[in-house]
Amino acid sequence: QVQLVESGGVLVQVGDSLRLSCVASGRSFISYSMAWFRQAPGKEREFLARIRDGYIVYADSVKGRFTISRDNAKNTLYLEMASLRLEDTAVYYCAGRSGGGSSRPSLYDYWGQGTQVTVSS
Repeated sequence: QVQLVESGGVLVQVGDSLRLSCVASGRSFISYSMAWFRQAPGKEREFLARIRDGYIVYADSVKGRFTISRDNAKNTLYLEMASLRLEDTAVYYCAGRSGGGSSRPSLYDYWGQGTQVTVSS
């Protein structure tokens, strides 16, 4: 079992930067594919980025603005977000699964509770 706890979500202004963290408890974090998703009100959960063994994939919507990384020694996943826009307002989730990564939320076994990011003008 893996438990994920996100943090770092706050109210920011357009153009600001923000870093989210996701701390994992349990064994074998290093072997898990980890990803970030977000969900805005009334919308489906949206894939943002994933990482495993140094291999990284980004959604087109955030490529060049968001950076995913992980510190396996700290069992922590990060999402650095820059040039934030109003449309980045959402609840941000980290997710993990054993095996290869995916952009499909249904394939992830473990989810955090989410952290709210609100971008205001």
